[in-house]
Amino acid sequence: MITAEGIVLKERSVGEQDKFIDILTKESGVLEVSVKGARKINGKSGSSTQLFAYSRFCMNKRGERFYLNSAEPIHIFYDLRSSLTRLSLASYFAEVLRFCTVPEARNNDILRLFLNTLHFLEKGLREEKLLKVVFELRLMSEIGYMPDIVACRDCGLYEPEELFFCIDDGGFYCAECFGGSEDNNYLKMKLPVLNAVRHIVLADFDRLFNFRASEKTMQTLAAAAESYLISHLERSFRTLDFYKSL
Repeated sequence: MITAEGIVLKERSVGEQDKFIDILTKESGVLEVSVKGARKINGKSGSSTQLFAYSRFCMNKRGERFYLNSAEPIHIFYDLRSSLTRLSLASYFAEVLRFCTVPEARNNDILRLFLNTLHFLEKGLREEKLLKVVFELRLMSEIGYMPDIVACRDCGLYEPEELFFCIDDGGFYCAECFGGSEDNNYLKMKLPVLNAVRHIVLADFDRLFNFRASEKTMQTLAAAAESYLISHLERSFRTLDFYKSL
């Protein structure tokens, strides 16, 4: 018997009563688990195995496949369903996690990031734009793509008033050292944007969501975070397209 805490990222129906679920766990990455009788009206695992349910799962492993034995809910995040934009944003986060999470790797910080983000999203405690930016940039840092935001790569200036951030490699040049052209690979930004990026990738989890930014700063930050994630993961996401269409 294998016991693991995790959150359901996706569910897929099989036949009339069964389904598969993908679970992000602390210890073992994303696991695909077979749930027998999940779609029965009186199915015992119903709420614990629905989308975005954070539960304690007991599973059997036969061959390479996991089969659910029982599940106990910890938190369901049910109120995400009260808003289509919240639900679609959470679905985008889940799709990204399913794509980039390495199997059999420890994911405690990634799971914590997702749970904290969903908490603020469900309760409406932070703006969706801020949560999206924090999730994208911190996730990329956790999986090995932390931007190089220490100083200008040429002169070492720590706090340039104006800079050019490279989407491809995550470094930046101050305005005086920048010798390229402003194109899709470089994003012009001001110091407050850089400071926000530094906070997101370096702050402890207890302070991660505790910052404010002006609307102008947030617009640039949102463009940088999304472009950086898509560039380094080298793919687009249908859930993101749907969220942006709302």
